[in-house]
Amino acid sequence: MSPMKTSSATGADPSFKGKLTIHVDRPGATIHRNIYGQFAEHLGRCVYEGIWVGEDSSIPNVRGIRSDVVAALKRLNVPVLRWPGGCFADEYHWREGIGPRNQRPRRINTHWGGVIETNHFGTHEFFDLCEQIGAEAYICGNVGSGTPREMMEWVEYITSDSDSTLANLRRENGREKPWKLAYFGVGNESWGCGGNMRPEYYADNFRRYRTFVKNYSGNDVYAIACGSNGEDYNWTEALMSVAGAKMNGLSLHWYTLPTDVWAAKGSATDFREEQWHSTLRQTLRMEELIAGHSRIMDKHDPQKLVGMIVDEWGTWYDAEAGENPGFLYQQNTLRDAIVAGINLNIFHQHCDRVAMTNIAQMVNVLQAMILTDKGKMIVTPTFEVFEMYKAHQGARLIPADVSATAYKLGDQAIPSLSASASLDAAGKIHVSIVNLDPNQSADVSMRIKGCKGRNVTGRVLTADAMDARNTFEQPSAVKAENFSGFEMVDEGMSLHLPGKSVVVLEIQ
Repeated sequence: MSPMKTSSATGADPSFKGKLTIHVDRPGATIHRNIYGQFAEHLGRCVYEGIWVGEDSSIPNVRGIRSDVVAALKRLNVPVLRWPGGCFADEYHWREGIGPRNQRPRRINTHWGGVIETNHFGTHEFFDLCEQIGAEAYICGNVGSGTPREMMEWVEYITSDSDSTLANLRRENGREKPWKLAYFGVGNESWGCGGNMRPEYYADNFRRYRTFVKNYSGNDVYAIACGSNGEDYNWTEALMSVAGAKMNGLSLHWYTLPTDVWAAKGSATDFREEQWHSTLRQTLRMEELIAGHSRIMDKHDPQKLVGMIVDEWGTWYDAEAGENPGFLYQQNTLRDAIVAGINLNIFHQHCDRVAMTNIAQMVNVLQAMILTDKGKMIVTPTFEVFEMYKAHQGARLIPADVSATAYKLGDQAIPSLSASASLDAAGKIHVSIVNLDPNQSADVSMRIKGCKGRNVTGRVLTADAMDARNTFEQPSAVKAENFSGFEMVDEGMSLHLPGKSVVVLEIQ
């Protein structure tokens, strides 16, 4: 398929008008930095090749973890990393991933491609990765095929500083001091691959397993219950009513497909405007899902003590031709960058309830930050958005009111603009704006209430074609650039946003 040029790339520059007001004088809740979390599952080439190459590899590495991937991830200030799954978690037995690697058992990865799992990347390697990239650990425990004792002993092995047999086993395996285990998920997708449980049955199981997730040596585990698949509000009602008092967080999973048909999701790269529009329409459903589940959580937890943990989200297309379909490898285009910007803006707006999100997945799987091909590595358009947006981490939300003509295609209409804003500890304002319309630029009048800052810088991510992407031959085809499409006016500024673009402004 040839690149899809928009009208702005052919000479004409149609535009629509929009308004944006940010209320610096009304700062709200803190945007938890964990909203920028990542997810790495034993799936396809995410862990093996994408992260772990082994200490004897010709690819530069530190203790087997590839150095180029670590260097890229450090640019994102990754706050938290979820592991080992996903569906893989409920077949993972942690004792098989410790000790000498040549003695670790080889298992079949029944969920993802039927390949051999060597267990070379286990608990010690995972915590080494977290320390190398500066992220906190989020481990998902095995409820589906595991036992409460297995889960309890794993937490002790990781976190105890005692003279117990398990703590000494950790020391024998090379780690003297215990690690900090910040987050622990009690099962994954227990409504499906994690056991096909009814919500009431899982709620009782959560209460049981959670009892044995102990705190050792000053470590305080934040326990996360398996939450809903999309709009299953009954699951949230059952979990909050039966087990809400026992949990710190409740998860939510929602993937963006171009269609409603899992068997024919569509291509990551071969698409037209109809699929562009439908993909964005689907991803915007994240707003209604968070709002709907939040209403149920608010009923049971009006003080918002339980965090919503959106620990799987992102685009999901058909596997790339020639790839093992069980590896879920897909390319990543400007369309995915727009999806990322929209979702991050939505998470910001609900930061009083949303405490963490984990995009699926970090390397070589679904909406990845990074793609590798043996010794080669590139970052994706989604990576660029995460790097542009990282200034929002830990800042306070500023209310942002946005209005513009809808982006219509046939009888379907979606918002043409998405925006959010924050105020950081140094007094800097950051405004992120997404223009969803691939054909028209946006002339936006922005008012800033409660701030007289006049020093403005910005970055923009866009391209001529909807399907623009980075490849190993052209690794910088889609890259954030300096943005100068603004002019200061009374009480704010006027902005000219290119079609299909993501813009982040910094105002001082």
